[in-house]
Amino acid sequence: MVSSTSVILSLLLIVLLPSSSSASDSLQYRFFHCVNLTSESSIPFSTSFFTPNNASFSNILQSTAQNLRFLIPSRPKPELIFVPTVESHIQAAVVCARQLGILLRIRSGGHDYEGLSYTSETELPFMILDLSKLRSINVSIEDNSAWVQTGATIGEVYYQIALRSKTHGFPGGMCTSVGIGGLITGGAYGPMMRKYGLGADNALDARIVDVNGRILTRVSMGEDMFWAIRGGGGGSFGVLLAWKLQLVEVPEKVTVFTLSRTLEQGATELLQRWQQVADTLVEDLFIRVLVKKVNATSQAGKQTIQTAYQALYLGKADSLLKVMKKSFPELGLTKEDCIEMSWIESVIYIARYARNVPPEFLLQGRSFFNKFSFKAKSDFVKEPIPAYALEGIWKRLLEQDSPLVVWTPYGGMMNKISESEIPFPHRNGTKFMIQWLAEWQNEGTKGSIAHHIDWLRELYNFMTPYVSKFPRAAYANYRDLDLGVNNLTGKTSFTDASNWGKKYFQNNFNRLVLVKTKVDPDNFFRHEQSIPLFTTEI
Repeated sequence: MVSSTSVILSLLLIVLLPSSSSASDSLQYRFFHCVNLTSESSIPFSTSFFTPNNASFSNILQSTAQNLRFLIPSRPKPELIFVPTVESHIQAAVVCARQLGILLRIRSGGHDYEGLSYTSETELPFMILDLSKLRSINVSIEDNSAWVQTGATIGEVYYQIALRSKTHGFPGGMCTSVGIGGLITGGAYGPMMRKYGLGADNALDARIVDVNGRILTRVSMGEDMFWAIRGGGGGSFGVLLAWKLQLVEVPEKVTVFTLSRTLEQGATELLQRWQQVADTLVEDLFIRVLVKKVNATSQAGKQTIQTAYQALYLGKADSLLKVMKKSFPELGLTKEDCIEMSWIESVIYIARYARNVPPEFLLQGRSFFNKFSFKAKSDFVKEPIPAYALEGIWKRLLEQDSPLVVWTPYGGMMNKISESEIPFPHRNGTKFMIQWLAEWQNEGTKGSIAHHIDWLRELYNFMTPYVSKFPRAAYANYRDLDLGVNNLTGKTSFTDASNWGKKYFQNNFNRLVLVKTKVDPDNFFRHEQSIPLFTTEI
């Protein structure tokens, strides 16, 4: 029996949609009507439904999208955006999208490097299921855990933990505006990874809507599916509603520092030494290296390469100085370089915000920096990169307008967790990870965009002899469609998908495919690099 609320909502839809018989309008109507009839919630959702005819459609589309490269007019746009406020609306959305054959894009924070949470590489009609309104955070210090809805950002999670305890934290990512939903699905590394592992290593439970619209927890989904969603990539197994996170111990005072060295100050030699020791330092110490092009101070108009050593130490400055004197004296750290602060203040610092930015800023759920266009790639390194190869990197960085390279150390707890414990396999034997970024502010012409991307691809090719091999590994949260894509209009063979899947997940890819085939046999949850079904068909 259709309720009076359903009738009212259907009338609202007639007002919202133009009187047109186009296929697009029909699809929008059918989806709205289906959700209206399917959802068990009495909470209205007409204001959560946006079509290209809505004045606010563009603002909603752009609201959390982080890579401007995918917001240009020529990119495919969704037929509709649904921003639910309750879980039952998400259940209904999955059921209805499946019934109507609508390609579903799931967005929590919008940091997807290839924009797959809000655009598509095909012309197939698609919709966005935007989870940004589901962002409740319930922290239990007594239980050392927190239930977090997937629309919340990792910065909001950090803030809510710190609000309740000065000695608790969570080992998640460094970019505070990333949505917690997608972050954990790829692994989630951060400055406490050498002490406590990845964010995905510290996920205790989850709530997820499966392909049949059911809400499952760890017990009801089973250990295979729970294994798969912690590091197996987002958008393959269902719609994540919430994570239960394991909190970790942090001292009341931690120590941070940033020391920069240019080529003229011996940057190449110092980075060679960092490569030898970064993964062997005490687990409480994390030192990453940010590499970029800067103006040289010694000669006007000349540019050089700067390496910035940014660190978090889970302890006080005096203890850190002893560690550095023993293990990495070449950096020349002094007490004046060290800054003691609370853990939540270190979150702000590591995210490269200004020192005067208060922790409350994290509640805004956005980045302090302006958005830009970018293309990224990633590598894992098992042997130190020789000096002559570093010089080749410097030469290429000087050719690009605004390059950024981030070197992240491994070792510590990352060596102690099995490569098959979760789908994220890059563990024992990895010295550090590299993120390669080409950034630009203005789209310009297609030729200028291609110039930036081609530059990055050439640098990536140059690095082939010096990084991991068989396969050349990559990080799933730094999605890179250059590695290969699925066939969204047909079937993708297991062999073809392995070309990119083995790079992200290595031997864990096989198990991910088996889980996918079991829990989503019709491959409803799919995108250009979603886990495929086990099939040999092309």
